[in-house]
Amino acid sequence: MKIRVVLSCAALSLSAGMAVSSPAKADTSTGVASYYWQGQNTASGERFNPSAMTAAHRSLPFGTKVRVTNLRNGRSVVVRINDRGPYIRGRVIDVSRAAASELGFTGSGITRVALNVVN
Repeated sequence: MKIRVVLSCAALSLSAGMAVSSPAKADTSTGVASYYWQGQNTASGERFNPSAMTAAHRSLPFGTKVRVTNLRNGRSVVVRINDRGPYIRGRVIDVSRAAASELGFTGSGITRVALNVVN
């Protein structure tokens, strides 16, 4: 009986250790980015400014700063999450026109990116 209890505790410790390491993975991801430029209100209540370094993400809290790196050319910018989206399958972030310009993908409209939470 003691062996079972010890093994159960060891298994719980291992699974707890795994749970602690998984949030670190939430801080980085890769996928497709797009950009938007239309004037509108954002989900955070701000008026959208296409000249600001902002972005839309489905789940990161408003105000989170994210380093977005274009995997095709290595350029990166830091954006602030102030909106929700993108709502197109396969896309992980919508950045403002200013951010897309800095990242170098306004011509193509979409690009592969890596996201890293910086705060």
